[in-house]
Amino acid sequence: MKIIFAGTPEFAATALAALHAAGFEIPLVLTQPDRPAGRGMQLQASAVKQFAQAHGIAVAQPVSLRLDGKHPDVAAEAHALLRTTPHDVMVVAAYGLILPQSVLDIPPRGCINIHASLLPRWRGAAPIHRAIEAGDSETGITIMQMDAGLDTGPMLSMQSLPIAAQDTTASLHDRLAALGGTMIVDTLRRLEQGPLLATPQPQDGVSYAAKIAKEEAALDFTQTAEHLARKIRAFNPFPGAAARFDGTAVKFWCAEPVAAGAWQPGQVIAANAQDGVVVACAEGALRISELQKPGGKRLPSAEFLKGFPLEGGRFD
Repeated sequence: MKIIFAGTPEFAATALAALHAAGFEIPLVLTQPDRPAGRGMQLQASAVKQFAQAHGIAVAQPVSLRLDGKHPDVAAEAHALLRTTPHDVMVVAAYGLILPQSVLDIPPRGCINIHASLLPRWRGAAPIHRAIEAGDSETGITIMQMDAGLDTGPMLSMQSLPIAAQDTTASLHDRLAALGGTMIVDTLRRLEQGPLLATPQPQDGVSYAAKIAKEEAALDFTQTAEHLARKIRAFNPFPGAAARFDGTAVKFWCAEPVAAGAWQPGQVIAANAQDGVVVACAEGALRISELQKPGGKRLPSAEFLKGFPLEGGRFD
């Protein structure tokens, strides 16, 4: 079976690697254009492009696939490439571009998507972050046949994973990426044997995982400690939850809710090597065990306090 693969970040690269290791022929990869990254803002290839180039797979990076969009010539060239590249199916994972119906209609056996949630919960761009932030006890991978809607296509397979109490988006991402790679290989093996049973998504339980905005990183201590602890885990590694202390933005990378008496939200209850950093919330308090100041490294609280004392202060 010949596969065109469309994806961009590490989540997608894990699936691409699994397909390659399983022996599927991959004549073409689509991925997002190179983006500036790092302190020097040098152009950096996506994880998917890096894997493809390392394994001699052709790469295309159209800025759009919409014939009626801002770049119709680019889209038309991409359509022509897809039509002239022999393939059976397109596999899509965290690609980042919308596939219009004109693209969905090209692969003889359609387009199959790897989505990191138990659909129809958390359709959209940030399902891993939003599942942790909401306090879900489980998530998983759904393999679906794509249609023109936003993650609305019928389901081909689904498998769940528990969300551990200390899971961050980083740790959960890695487990889900590995599961997605295993599941897409199994799905395509079954597709080689004949048509797959596609189950429509339930009408109930639909929710949307909106893209994470940097403005969401600010912590509001008038919320509960439980809620803020989930947010810190959800925003690790990006964009990193933060609060201001005497005008300086401090990022919180690891925290747990603890009981506390009546304190003003944001008040630093403790800041020492023995107790760590404890900050009052509307209900309970956060014990923060890993922090970072601007331009600094992520540090355990005891190390952080040596260069950034907090005792007696207050976070805005």
